[in-house]
Amino acid sequence: MDIVKQTQLGQMCGSKLLFRDRYQILQILGKGGFGVTFLAKDAVLPGNPFCVIKQLCPKLKNPKSWKHACERFEKEAKALARLGHHSQIPMLLDYFEINKEFYLVQEYVQGCTLAQEVKQTGLKSEAAVKQFLRELLPVLQYVHRNRVIHRDIKPHNLLRCKDDGRLVLIDFGAVKEELVHASEIPMDTTANTNFVGTMGFAAPEQFCLRPVYATDIYAVGVTCLYLLTGKSPLEFEHDPKTGEISWQKEVNVSDYFAQILDQMLKISLEERFKSADEVIWALSMESYLPTLSDCLSTQKLGEKTRGNEEISQEYLPPVVRTAIAIREWKKKLNARKPSGNLMCY
Repeated sequence: MDIVKQTQLGQMCGSKLLFRDRYQILQILGKGGFGVTFLAKDAVLPGNPFCVIKQLCPKLKNPKSWKHACERFEKEAKALARLGHHSQIPMLLDYFEINKEFYLVQEYVQGCTLAQEVKQTGLKSEAAVKQFLRELLPVLQYVHRNRVIHRDIKPHNLLRCKDDGRLVLIDFGAVKEELVHASEIPMDTTANTNFVGTMGFAAPEQFCLRPVYATDIYAVGVTCLYLLTGKSPLEFEHDPKTGEISWQKEVNVSDYFAQILDQMLKISLEERFKSADEVIWALSMESYLPTLSDCLSTQKLGEKTRGNEEISQEYLPPVVRTAIAIREWKKKLNARKPSGNLMCY
């Protein structure tokens, strides 16, 4: 009831009144500390397609802060518009400001979230989670190449499209965080009062409002744990020394995949995967390692052969170079097994 009373769109819910002489507001889809999301119909376009309207309400009074917020909103909205050209990201249809409130109008994707999917069909197997990563990580590559960090990856923000089954990444937190930076709340309290993200899925650096690309990798790792266990990250115990999630006894996966998950979930940025590319590479190596280990030469580079002659190091065929690199990678991987880290190069 509070939302209905406090917002113009809330008051228009279920009525035939049109917002901006265009959008018929149907229902509230969700709410948070930074705004409300509504399902609407576009009364202007043929067929009156559904759309999603996100109303963002920054706490701004100072004219200088307001101007700064407008600039940040415009910048991030344009970034989201560029991302919408990808089939697995909702298209941004419009953005505008009314009465010091910001609005985003996005394509509506009909489907169920991965959180709903787990509740309806049960936990995912290791193979299914790997397939999920193969679907999501290329999208994350695309997002990061466009210099955007999602900031709020979780099962509730991943939709399985009803029409074609594709996985869609929704509800980017980038715009919200930019408006937090422009707010008038002192920086020492901002992280607590205007934190953008979801507790448990957010990496430690996100609480300081300093996310990096690896921040999204952490959230993807926690999402994998949810798919495997159905448990919220806050339901897991944590290692008192490192602060990391103690998940190993909760899931039954192969040693290799466990090491990938472990490195995705590292608290330390130095130890965590830096990018989606690194995770994709690590996943792809699993299928090659058994075959390659049988094919790799045990002859060390530079080892003396043919009497006192030394093998030339000036040129090696690409296949040989690849084999040597994989052998060295596997050697280091085995050496690090006790600590549970998977090295990537």
